[in-house]
Amino acid sequence: MTPEEEALEKLDSARLAERYEAGPPWPEECPAPLLPVAQLFLRDIPLLQPPGQADLLQVLWCPYEHEPDCKPSTALFWRSAAKVGDILATPPQPYEAGYPGYVPEPCVLAPETITEYPNSLDLSPELQLILDDWNRWQTTDVDSSYAKFPRAFYDTHLGNAPGWKVGGWPPWGRTDPYRRYCAVCEVEMVPLLTIASWEWDGDQGRSWAPQTNQAAAATSHYVGQHPAQPTGVEVGSTDNMQIYVCPASPEHPHTDLIQ
Repeated sequence: MTPEEEALEKLDSARLAERYEAGPPWPEECPAPLLPVAQLFLRDIPLLQPPGQADLLQVLWCPYEHEPDCKPSTALFWRSAAKVGDILATPPQPYEAGYPGYVPEPCVLAPETITEYPNSLDLSPELQLILDDWNRWQTTDVDSSYAKFPRAFYDTHLGNAPGWKVGGWPPWGRTDPYRRYCAVCEVEMVPLLTIASWEWDGDQGRSWAPQTNQAAAATSHYVGQHPAQPTGVEVGSTDNMQIYVCPASPEHPHTDLIQ
């Protein structure tokens, strides 16, 4: 090796060391690959209302928090499954993520149709008063521990199901309900997908755990990853990210909400 080549090698090594110490670049400095979050087929999820001949929805996000709400930036892609060409055996991996909960664990969906009711905050004042009347609940099979807070029973076991879901009711709690309108046509937007940190929590497991997870929800002992968090995703303070779309045109810009 010539002296010039030795000097060049030392310079390259110094540059590599400096870059390593600096850590990976932030997305503002270098584009970060979007990560797959969900892939939904119309054949499995009839509730989807894709545009045109599309029958496949792919949801991706950037695994970094973005202003102004400090959450991953989402992207929706409506496609025709028949026209999907070469498929990557391994999706692009981030050089680093802003938070481990922004890198989903690969898993297979098992869609299940359920009936849920609105969050109590979405009900009229008259119906909320009815929920607060314990006498109306005593004729049903309701745990007496809810006697002082009957509305809590409704919100836990009947109102807005927890977990990942297509459509459904918003999981209010961080804020009071408020309507969201399309930035293009001003039509009221509707929930498309809820990206949840947990499939159920505590007592919710008795009512909302998927059929395949009922046994796991009934026990406090488990090995490995928690059965109520199969995706490993955590948004907000173990909250939910709900994606809204325009019902008049799914191709209009979507929006999202952390609750």
